Amino acid sequence: MKSLKRLFLAGLVCLLAVACAPAYNEVDEPVPDEPIPDEPGAIDIILCEEPRPQVCTKEYNPVCARLKDGSIRTGSTGCTSCSDPEVTGYTMGACDLLQADK
Repeated sequence: MKSLKRLFLAGLVCLLAVACAPAYNEVDEPVPDEPIPDEPGAIDIILCEEPRPQVCTKEYNPVCARLKDGSIRTGSTGCTSCSDPEVTGYTMGACDLLQADK
């Protein structure tokens, strides 16, 4: 009788563990309001936040900064770009010539 109770209790614990486990989709679906990265026209812009950075590390990880007047320029990092109050945001990677014409 004791072994039957232990078996029942073990089964109940396993059932609870499975029921409480988070469910995962096999395929991660994008959040509806986010652009799909490889979709034409999708831009992953990172907005500069207040307070602006005062000190940044000295490294080169180029970004394409967008200024308040709509122009763009390449900056060494997002931190250094956002330290300029004229910059509103940036995308990863240097600005190319095609972007400069827009």
